[in-house]
Amino acid sequence: MGGMNSEALPQLVVLDGHTLNPGDLSWVAFDELARFTVHDRTPAERTVERIGETTLVLTNKTVIDQQVIAACPALRYIGVLATGYNVVDIDAAKAANITVTNVPAYGNDSVAQMVFAHLLHLCRNVALHADDVKQGGWSKCDDFCYTLSPQVELTDLTLGLIGFGRIGQQVAQIGRAMGMKITYHTRTRRDVTDAEWVELDDLLKRSDVISLHCPLTDATHHLINAQTLGLMRRSAMLINTGRGPLVDEQALADALNDGQIAGAGLDVLSSEPPEVDNPLLSARNCYITPHIAWATQAARQRLMNIAADNLRGYLAGEAVNVVS
Repeated sequence: MGGMNSEALPQLVVLDGHTLNPGDLSWVAFDELARFTVHDRTPAERTVERIGETTLVLTNKTVIDQQVIAACPALRYIGVLATGYNVVDIDAAKAANITVTNVPAYGNDSVAQMVFAHLLHLCRNVALHADDVKQGGWSKCDDFCYTLSPQVELTDLTLGLIGFGRIGQQVAQIGRAMGMKITYHTRTRRDVTDAEWVELDDLLKRSDVISLHCPLTDATHHLINAQTLGLMRRSAMLINTGRGPLVDEQALADALNDGQIAGAGLDVLSSEPPEVDNPLLSARNCYITPHIAWATQAARQRLMNIAADNLRGYLAGEAVNVVS
């Protein structure tokens, strides 16, 4: 797949374009910028081969580490098709004078909405009831209604947000609209109306719902573990649309299976795709979606547009969203 066939344009390689554009978007925004080739996926052993003498590369999850950078001396620009850029060795890129950009803030609304998709699923179990109706459960019922699970109202529940960046604040806004009380924990207090900063232990103890929106660092790795899970209410629900390694997965599975907390809705795991023996795949009242919070068509189109703008800025000598 290619762009304009002009020799005056630089060459661009997209290493793994399928998740961004499985066929419902267009790469036309790059036509005027480069002669480009789009690979749906790139196995690690073919990364160097596919980059070759290319100066411009886009990657989503294909790793560009020090070895790849050393083997591709012509490379001058890496555009990460995501907000997180840990797939690139930033230090090696800096040393090689390679500009690296990311795409911030393209999916705030979509991710925040997925938080509530998981939360409402845990609270109301719409699919469970809809499936039972299709199987004849309602037709056989003696009453005009019935429930197969507890029905939980969000009004007046406490929503605890760990991390309070753009997505966390959007989640807070939706929570307020649903009548929830908002608490949050960050390293630094913010001047926020209608949200209360609390210490982490207090947030874990007080919250009916805990949603993770903090960055993954050495300090936050396995932030949710046996000890922190032990502070949570038995009725509490955990939502993670942030980063998989924020959660100790075995500890969470144990807590769910033991009834230590009520449920979990997860869009991310520590290894993606997960190993078949991941304990959360069979854990009680644990619902997992395959990292799709970001993947609405609207959010992916914004990502595509910003990625093109990033490249346009770099080629004009006015790089934006630089992380290197």
